[in-house]
Amino acid sequence: MSHSIKTKIPFLFLVVISISWGFYYSSYSKLNDYGRANFEWLYLLDALVMLPLVCFFCIKSKKEALLKSIVLVCLAILIGSYIVPVQNKIFWHYFESGRFLVLGVILLFEIAAILTVYLAIKSALVQHQDPDMAIEKPIKRFLGEGLVAQLLNFETRMWTYALFYKRVKMENFSGERHFSYHLKDGAQSYLLGFVFLIVFELPLMHLLLHFIWSPLAAKIVSLLTIFALVFFYAEYRAVSRRPISLRSDDLIIRFGLYQPLIIPFANIANISKSHDLIRRTKDTKRYNYSGVPNIEIELIKPIGHIKKVYLGVDQPESLIQAVQNNATLQSCSAASNPPNTGLV
Repeated sequence: MSHSIKTKIPFLFLVVISISWGFYYSSYSKLNDYGRANFEWLYLLDALVMLPLVCFFCIKSKKEALLKSIVLVCLAILIGSYIVPVQNKIFWHYFESGRFLVLGVILLFEIAAILTVYLAIKSALVQHQDPDMAIEKPIKRFLGEGLVAQLLNFETRMWTYALFYKRVKMENFSGERHFSYHLKDGAQSYLLGFVFLIVFELPLMHLLLHFIWSPLAAKIVSLLTIFALVFFYAEYRAVSRRPISLRSDDLIIRFGLYQPLIIPFANIANISKSHDLIRRTKDTKRYNYSGVPNIEIELIKPIGHIKKVYLGVDQPESLIQAVQNNATLQSCSAASNPPNTGLV
């Protein structure tokens, strides 16, 4: 079983025990002796003992397992406050009040970690390091390479471009040659249009939901919309500063805020111009904001499920020629320096 799947098992375990015990406590049958056997320790045993054990069994990093078990136990206590009948709660009231203290301590640690990451990124940007590496290194040092780290990577990248985009320079990214894509079919202007649309729509939508639905719903939707606004603004800034780059051995496809895709030249079967509308499929990856992609890359070996990659760039001919030249040089170098087989 892969590591990414195993890390999801603790949360799935929490869902299963919450649903099953919720059904148990709400039923009136022989299963719970017609309500006389609704003991709180039944759910507590799974929530406080089995759930942390599952976390430590499924997660290799003890630090990550401890943090995840604390968060999930607090969530289990919150769920238990709704599913355990009030008349059967003895110790539950103490757990309910204590979980806020635990969550507060975790929040303080998270704020300290985020502040440390922020200072590390700011220092790296000032020193003109690769902006992607400046973001990834401190996060990887604190959280490893799991799903949480990937999500925090994306969110940190978003806030970096939303707040500090002036410190990010295209020439600081790793690679010998850089190619842009923000001018193709007005891609950057297209994103700016979304930003203005959200800005104008936000107050009207908030007022409409406030009076037609509820003030709480209006606040929740407005917060989500503000997050979307920050994302599109950061994306608008990132497209002109995160380039597609060529290194000695591979092609690095950076596009907006998303995680870069690295394709070794040895894995490129063919690169050519593209003129057609490309539909979304499982084995294709599209990096294009508006219009149709103008470059098609066929892979020798799939990267995950991806067999073809389509790009929309400002200068497709230059990029195609550069990739072909680098791939040719690499193949010539490999031919002139064959591997040593040990044979005389």
